[in-house]
Amino acid sequence: ILIQSTFVRRGQKCLRFKNMFRTGFLVRATHTVLTWGITLILFLHNTDLRRCEERGELLLPLLFFLVVVLSALLYFTVSLMDPGFVLTDSGSNEELEAMIPHPPPRRCGYCLLQQPMRSKHCPSCNRCVRRFDHHCPWMENCVGERNHRWFLVYLLVQLVALLWALHAALSGVSSGVTWDLWFRANGVLLAALAVVGVFSVVVLVLLCCHLYLASINCTTWEFMSHHRISYLKNRDQENPFDHGVLWNLWGFFCICRTVVWEQVYHRTTGTSRTDGTMSEL
Repeated sequence: ILIQSTFVRRGQKCLRFKNMFRTGFLVRATHTVLTWGITLILFLHNTDLRRCEERGELLLPLLFFLVVVLSALLYFTVSLMDPGFVLTDSGSNEELEAMIPHPPPRRCGYCLLQQPMRSKHCPSCNRCVRRFDHHCPWMENCVGERNHRWFLVYLLVQLVALLWALHAALSGVSSGVTWDLWFRANGVLLAALAVVGVFSVVVLVLLCCHLYLASINCTTWEFMSHHRISYLKNRDQENPFDHGVLWNLWGFFCICRTVVWEQVYHRTTGTSRTDGTMSEL
């Protein structure tokens, strides 16, 4: 009995350990360490930020620090918030039939819930997500209807912080008599410069891609799998949710309620094609 209880306790500890990493603890801890580690390096080395501090000019260092704090807060906001999980069936069969005359709503083979249009089951989260865009491994969360706009704002703020950090790191690189002395004097700063440079390129590409997708009212999943999605594959590359750049961006950033995409779809593809008003719950 003692041996059995020992194995049970070990199994419970292993399960808790796996669950901790499954919830994104390792990814978020890595992000936190990188963010504040690089920030500390920039303030400890002879960069523009450090020289401003020494001269008593605290405005630029304080602004940089606030941008880093804002980017960290946005990261955890997007990472931890509900991306738009489908929690229950969207209504009674009569209500759904009235709202969606044809075709009927799909039922998820995993959640056994009726999937609203533009939703998809995420294998990583094991949940269906409204207006599913993608599962972000760096966030360890899905990007969906509720957090997509905040994901885009995070990318913008993060890019500002990274480019500022890139400039500060370059300003701290000093000269040396030999390559060996130069590398010893700048090794830590060069490592930070490499990390910041790589992340700057990645974030810039992501920001441009998601701004483009937002401007045409399309998600990453729909863009990549257009030919396999039932409500898009027969549309000949036409996007039934696209109502023009300005209206798409307005709806993306400013409409915070759940959109009934079935009504938008049938309005666009039905008789009233010119009516682009978004219906909301």
